[in-house]
Amino acid sequence: MGGCAGSRRRLSDSEGEETVPEPRLPLLDHQGAHWKNAVGFWLLGLCNNFSYVVMLSAAHDILSHERTSGNQSHVDPGPAPIPHNSSSRFDCNSVSTAAVLLADILPTLVIKLLAPLGLHLLPYSPRVLVSGICAAGSFILVAFSHSVGTSLCGVVLASISSGLGEVTFLSLTAFYPRAVISWWSSGTGGAGLLGALSYLGLTQAGLSPQQTLLSMLGIPALLLASYFLLLTSPEAQDPGGEEEAESSSRQPLIRTEAPELKPGSSSSLSLQERWTVFKVRMMAGFELLFFRNTSLSHAQQYRWYQMLYQAGVFASRSSLRCCHIRFTWALALLQCLNLAFLLADVWFGFLPSIYFVFLIILYEGLLGGAAYVNTFHNIALETSDEHREFAMAATCISDTLGISLSGLLALPLHDFLCQLS
Repeated sequence: MGGCAGSRRRLSDSEGEETVPEPRLPLLDHQGAHWKNAVGFWLLGLCNNFSYVVMLSAAHDILSHERTSGNQSHVDPGPAPIPHNSSSRFDCNSVSTAAVLLADILPTLVIKLLAPLGLHLLPYSPRVLVSGICAAGSFILVAFSHSVGTSLCGVVLASISSGLGEVTFLSLTAFYPRAVISWWSSGTGGAGLLGALSYLGLTQAGLSPQQTLLSMLGIPALLLASYFLLLTSPEAQDPGGEEEAESSSRQPLIRTEAPELKPGSSSSLSLQERWTVFKVRMMAGFELLFFRNTSLSHAQQYRWYQMLYQAGVFASRSSLRCCHIRFTWALALLQCLNLAFLLADVWFGFLPSIYFVFLIILYEGLLGGAAYVNTFHNIALETSDEHREFAMAATCISDTLGISLSGLLALPLHDFLCQLS
């Protein structure tokens, strides 16, 4: 092969022409880098959100906090069970699963609010390392917990891991081709599906929640491997990109001067986009959708709700290449209608079967995932290069505010409904 190359070179020299480099090797290198980054960001999305989803799936078990055998074993084998309100048709825990949701989201909100003030001073690698350590710590702490309070501390660690990782990796997408955003979004959707499905499947198979959580310790290791070993340097995509990435990671996210915008781009989100991201999540009230005319226990019903919601999220977050939705405000409106319908069912109980709720929750997941991926895709298309890193990080705040609001509203709603006969 070297002889052939030499023959071509001598032929070119004899004809007085400049040597033309063969295009195949650079093309292969570029394609290899593309797929490494695509797979890398998909795995980062998967691993980053995995512990967050698992804690939501385990919420009912954490608050039930009792040991039973087989499929209904709970996180802690020791203390006596928290009494349920058996007179209520909702089979309520004394504490709403919204408490777990808040422990799983409020630390993330704090991180995202404080990120523009000083997170830029810390390079990407230490942030990723801290995120991985917190994720592993959350699984260990909840698995060996002997109280609800300790379990909630483990949930807080999962929230820190997810929040720090999301801000970091979404900001990092600014230094790679825009296509990685869809791969990241698909990975976060995959985390929802695989996290909820693995927790449901392993507990249904007979493992205790403690064993299930400890079996997931490989996920934080995969997160670190994906970042440090799989992703290519921005330099491979854009000469000088590595220096730009390093300098940008140390620059304030909020600047006093306004760089030039690309034609047709915008430095701020439209009102519709802000409303789409700032949407109220309804999963905080899933535990109140309880059906007694089924073979599934209350804990199993809750796990199925989480799995179906995350399945819908995964499908729609992976659909960007097939379907791009520009008017994302319509998705938020449909979600509000879904919320009203299910709240009416909680109050009046008119749905005859749990399978109707299964379909509605799957549909809700499709709406939520589509709103997420299309909002970030629209930002990537319409925001200037100078503003994109900040816009990605700042938009995460609205999403987290919506989830936090749903948890805060669900706490008094839970207590009110559980006091009904």
